[in-house]
Amino acid sequence: MMNKRGEKKNLRGRAGRNQGGRGSGRASAGAVRLWGRHAVEAALLNPARVHRKLWATTEGVESLSGELPPAFPVEYAGPEDLARLVARDAPHQGLVLECEPLEDLHLVDVLDGDSTRPIVVLDQVTDPHNVGAVLRSAAAFDAAAIVTQDRHAPPEGGVLAKSASGALEIIPWVRVVNLARALEEMAEAGYWRIGLAGEAEEDFASALPSGPVAIVLGAEGEGMRQNIAAHCDTLARLPISSAMESLNVSNAAAIALYATAMRHR
Repeated sequence: MMNKRGEKKNLRGRAGRNQGGRGSGRASAGAVRLWGRHAVEAALLNPARVHRKLWATTEGVESLSGELPPAFPVEYAGPEDLARLVARDAPHQGLVLECEPLEDLHLVDVLDGDSTRPIVVLDQVTDPHNVGAVLRSAAAFDAAAIVTQDRHAPPEGGVLAKSASGALEIIPWVRVVNLARALEEMAEAGYWRIGLAGEAEEDFASALPSGPVAIVLGAEGEGMRQNIAAHCDTLARLPISSAMESLNVSNAAAIALYATAMRHR
């Protein structure tokens, strides 16, 4: 956790010559590379993170609201060198952090928690920008977790973390082998599973129960797989204008989470 900044020693920007190369964003073996102020600061403040190294500009370190421990491994470098450590054209904002991935979480830990908070289930949503944006909305509306299938979701990484704007460190992300089985476990725990589908007759607000709820969303275009839809208690739609065929999955998640948050107010 950040507390006290160490001595600022400029190591002449060797960052650009480290493993990964320009525009790759690839971390060392077994590590995750994050960039951007919100993503990096949230990771530094997360006690569950094990940090390896921070590459930064002086301005980047000064932008942090907390302070780094005295012995924290920092290598000062220029913006051009940092650009070689991240995905091409990614806005690193003077901060690139290499750290260990977050530990795997289990669904039972979420189901044993606060059931008044919704769970967001994503079926084959593979774009890291979308998953990151869903995490951000989940944090904004106090969701309990997001749940994805491990083989059909993006890995933890810089693009996703930047889109999540710090929420990757806040919202539990549960990856399961069998999403249908996970939905069965949610039902056994008392959750009402609502799948968002544009063709559904019932609108989402009407489908909301007073108790625990799991919001299930499929990938754009394809929607939920048939087997996943069959494991929902009901399908519901968002009442959008006929001028638009559908919403981006992250926008749909934000609206559904807002409606869920408002039901008790």
